[in-house]
Order: sequence, then C-alpha cells, then structure tokens
Amino acid sequence: MNRREINTLLSHAIGENILVDLEINDSGKTVNRLALIQEIQHNPLGGAVLHIDFHAVSQNEILHANIPVETTGEAVGVRSYGGILEQNMRSLEVACLPKDLPEIITVDVSGLNIGDSIHIKHIMLPAGVTATADGELTVFHVAAPTVEEEKPAAAAEAAAGPEVIKEKKVEGAAAPDAKGAAKPGDKKPADKK
Repeated sequence: MNRREINTLLSHAIGENILVDLEINDSGKTVNRLALIQEIQHNPLGGAVLHIDFHAVSQNEILHANIPVETTGEAVGVRSYGGILEQNMRSLEVACLPKDLPEIITVDVSGLNIGDSIHIKHIMLPAGVTATADGELTVFHVAAPTVEEEKPAAAAEAAAGPEVIKEKKVEGAAAPDAKGAAKPGDKKPADKK
C-alpha cells in the first residue's frame, strides 16, 4: 500500500471507523473490496504506520461498530447554575449498513438543566443507523455542584488556635498523677516567698 495515501486517509478521519474501497490485485485481476479498518499499529518512536488490519464487509450486510459520542453546545445547568456535565458513555454501539456508518455522533446538550439527562433513546441517529444498547442507559447528565462543608470540630480547633504552655517544668520534679496528688517519693517543689 502507498504510505502517503494511508497517512492522508488517517489524517482526515474524524473517528476510528474508517470505511475504504480496496483495489486488490490477485493474479493479474483487479478486484474491488469494501473494508473497514480494524486496527492500526504505529511505530512508538516516530508514529509512522507499521501495519493495518482490514475487515472485509459486504455492502448489503449489517455491521456493528462503536462510534464516538461528542457534545455540542453548553448545558444551561452548567453555564447558569455551576452544574457539572457528566458523560457516562464515550462511544455508542450501532448497527447499520456500511454506507450509513457515521464517523461520529454529535449530541446537543444546550437544553440540559441541573438534574436533566440524555438517554440513548433520546439521541437522534442518522438514517439507517440504530443503537444496539438499552435505550434507558444514560449518556449525559448534569449534576448539581457539590460544596464541601467545614466540620464543626475542625472549625472550633482552628478558631481556638494552638495550645500555649504557660508553666515551665522543673527538672527532677515528678508530674502529679491524674488526681493532682504527688506520688510517694516525689520531690516537693520549693515554696515561693
């Protein structure tokens, strides 16, 4: 295969599912085959294409592929109320004929408010394309913003400040026990005059 043609094809592709029409020269005969690029191996140092696996498909046969899902617009709940747009699915498995295979699925999320969701059944797919996953699965969701509250104990400690030691211990003097009484054999501190 021509390396320049492959690099041009890959640089213009939006998604991972690339449908190509291959001309195969078999014993002097040229045969055209429709194929889907299944896997691409790159050189780890320079990124050059080392190997490509093709999967032959029929124009009349339904194929299954994972198509990337992207958003358009900014959700109202994010823009106006500080919500967080969560994307639960990065790709969507679809079934379609090879001619109907989309490169990417775009979903407009601008109408979502806090607590709103878009499920698979709400996504408008191109003609001839059907989702194979459960329609009730959530693809996008706008969650309410979360604010951590400071714990009351930590706030009281922060307000009180560090512990201040007021008296200096005298060397050789024993500390009183828990009740405040000196233990037998302890030295008594000298009386102050």
